[in-house]
Amino acid sequence: MSGRQADSHPAPTPAPTPAFGGTLAHRVPDLGALELLLAVARLGSLGAAAREIGITQPAASSRIRSMERQLGVALVDRSPRGSRLTDAGALVTDWARRIVEAAEAFDAGAQALRDRRDSRLRVAASMTIAEYLLPGWLLALRAGRPDTAVSLLAGNSAAVAERLLSDEADLGFVEGLTVPTGLDSVVIAHDHLIVVTAPAHAWARRRRPLAAEELAATPLILREKGSGTRQVLDAALGGLARPLIELSSTTAVKAAAVSGAGPAVLSELAVGEELAMRRLVRVPVDGVSLARDLRAVWPTGHRPVGPARELLSLTRG
Repeated sequence: MSGRQADSHPAPTPAPTPAFGGTLAHRVPDLGALELLLAVARLGSLGAAAREIGITQPAASSRIRSMERQLGVALVDRSPRGSRLTDAGALVTDWARRIVEAAEAFDAGAQALRDRRDSRLRVAASMTIAEYLLPGWLLALRAGRPDTAVSLLAGNSAAVAERLLSDEADLGFVEGLTVPTGLDSVVIAHDHLIVVTAPAHAWARRRRPLAAEELAATPLILREKGSGTRQVLDAALGGLARPLIELSSTTAVKAAAVSGAGPAVLSELAVGEELAMRRLVRVPVDGVSLARDLRAVWPTGHRPVGPARELLSLTRG
């Protein structure tokens, strides 16, 4: 044993060696560490500060040591009586307080932006989805977000893409075979187009299915170019579909078919009531694929957030 008596006072904590260089993020402690330092200064105890922050005391000690290494100065003197800031620690604490206050102002501003975003939802949807699916989804959304004002812009699939790409809508819904350029998508449902006609039409009494050639050769009541319905039909018939009338809404096409103007091609979703009441008759078709996916779409790289994200989740529930 050494003949020299041990010092009754602990040796001062040596100043850590900082790691200079790199970006500002590598040289400046993170907000969690600065909030911990402020709590130590206010409470005078590392353990009390750890409890307030919600971490263990060993984790708090480790975070303080890491911050001291990062800055290259000792910040806290630890003793059985508690924790006391060094002179350098007191100065760093003053700076930390300003940074935390600025971060709180930043957070309040960001929250205000989120509140403004969440106060409205702009939806663009192709006609069939807008008329037959969206009302139920929007009612469900309103139950959880009664203060969100929703506007609905209905048009064909091409118009939906234009609205999204010009930042006139937060979320869109389309019915075509392909996803418009510049948009990401997810399939939310499946649909089939069917051939329908009024009961008085000769096709309502036929015993065998229509062949693709006969369907392509017959003038039909159709949606306009650019609609998802027309895109699917044109693809199925090789672009040979012949329009008797071109109309810009599903409701108008359906009304024309009910009036006896001619056969029409419509979504199954749109004609359930008319088929049940025998105002329209379904005409079977052979050798023509009229299935399609219904998709939610949004600008590439901008995943829906806030009420748009909630609406998207409701469509897939």
